[in-house]
Amino acid sequence: MQVVLDATQKIDIAQLAEKLMNGGIEVGKDLIGAIIIYVVGRFIIKQISRLISKLLEKRKLEVSVQTFLKSLLSLLLNLILAFAVIGKLGVETTSFAALLASAGVAVGMALSGNLSNFAGGLIILVFKPFKVGDYIDAPGGMSGTVKEIQIFHTILTTPDNRIVFMPNGSLSSNAVVNYNKAETRRIDWTFGVEYGEDFAKVKAVLDRIIAADDRILKDPAPFIALNELAASSVDIKVRVWTKAADYWSVLFDMNQKVYATFNQEGIGFPFPQLTVHQAEN
Repeated sequence: MQVVLDATQKIDIAQLAEKLMNGGIEVGKDLIGAIIIYVVGRFIIKQISRLISKLLEKRKLEVSVQTFLKSLLSLLLNLILAFAVIGKLGVETTSFAALLASAGVAVGMALSGNLSNFAGGLIILVFKPFKVGDYIDAPGGMSGTVKEIQIFHTILTTPDNRIVFMPNGSLSSNAVVNYNKAETRRIDWTFGVEYGEDFAKVKAVLDRIIAADDRILKDPAPFIALNELAASSVDIKVRVWTKAADYWSVLFDMNQKVYATFNQEGIGFPFPQLTVHQAEN
């Protein structure tokens, strides 16, 4: 009797081991198949992305539209690949889709910010408050050149070469200053000179400096006026117009030229001073 039980136990163990081995082989096949699908899928996605990128460039669409469409296409293709991998692993894609649908409300609430960012990206592309290459002041005190407009974020490059990811939702619903939207910009300076300086002489020197700079536009005409009699200086306001691309170079060059020319002409720069009167006893 004991011999029969031992034989039966050996048969059960052998059958169990065989089932486990067969199951392991099937799981291994599915796992290898899923890996192959993932690797091949990633390769196909890269090729499709390159093809679409060439087509968009051939169509000569704006860079901002190109980056947005490529980002959206990449997201959709990767979702399709994820469903294919999950299906190969034996998970029912229909039940998985139903699970996603049932969790849609919760996911929508959790991703409400991203959904608003997606909508903001569409608004930016349609109404074009800025485009790739524009220099903007963004909400939160950030400033930089627009590098890319993606489906959820706009990427800015700051003057000191930092990369900033700005949510499209905040950019589409808040004030944004675009310095490249107009072809020309006005530059304002306030130059202080000492009390006692001849205003007519100072104005003539400034007129000469402005006339010598071809980057400063003649129309609208430059403006020079005595702005304020300040505590320690006579402040002169200067306003000129220039092309947007020349704004910074004209701004800094003018400061340097005024400093050098005023020194040559003997026009004194003021400094804070305090006059003390001593009362007689």
